[in-house]
Amino acid sequence: MKIIIANGTHEADFIVRKFKKDKHQITIINSDKNFGDYMSSSNHIPVLCGDPTKAYVLEDADVWNADVFIALSINDIDNYVACITAKKLFNIKRVVSVVRNPKRVDLFKVLGIDSVICSTYLLGESIKNESIVEDFIKTISIENEKIVILEILVDEEFVLSNKLIKNAEIPSYLNISCIYREPDVIIANGDTLILPDDKLVIATTPDHHQNAIDFIQRKELNNGS
Repeated sequence: MKIIIANGTHEADFIVRKFKKDKHQITIINSDKNFGDYMSSSNHIPVLCGDPTKAYVLEDADVWNADVFIALSINDIDNYVACITAKKLFNIKRVVSVVRNPKRVDLFKVLGIDSVICSTYLLGESIKNESIVEDFIKTISIENEKIVILEILVDEEFVLSNKLIKNAEIPSYLNISCIYREPDVIIANGDTLILPDDKLVIATTPDHHQNAIDFIQRKELNNGS
């Protein structure tokens, strides 16, 4: 399957690793040269540096007749433009857009985006439906159980507590998508500090479900655990 990944940071890296494992043909377009260089070196895949909303950039990337185009920019409108350009001009079979604003999910679908994914909406549903029994770990399976979303409450004794994400040696099989720190939702990046009582929203696969939980819940050896 020919897959195009347009923009995004650590979530793009997670998706690339997943598709690469399944031996799909992957093309990466990223307007951030520094992160593009990182993805290229860590995944051993060429990355085209450019703006995926521009038709000439998509042409340079040879996206013609791709099976899937996934737009992961932090800007919803950029994702919409990139998807529609790819679909209308380059005959992409299916376009997928991430949106930050949950109010745009239905609108984007009406305007021709095949799949619209909003992590804020998923997070909101997760928090809204939380029960006393599930207030420590919650699991949501989506897309026919190909992706597992975990919500884990950080204990002060966890190794990750009071540590920057970039220093936490996060394994490739999990991605910290965002953090719920009441009353805020924080989109995580390498410089995000994990604090006690944070709720980490983590994306992983069913095969690594338990490994992801075990990694997050690791405690310091000197605390008697």
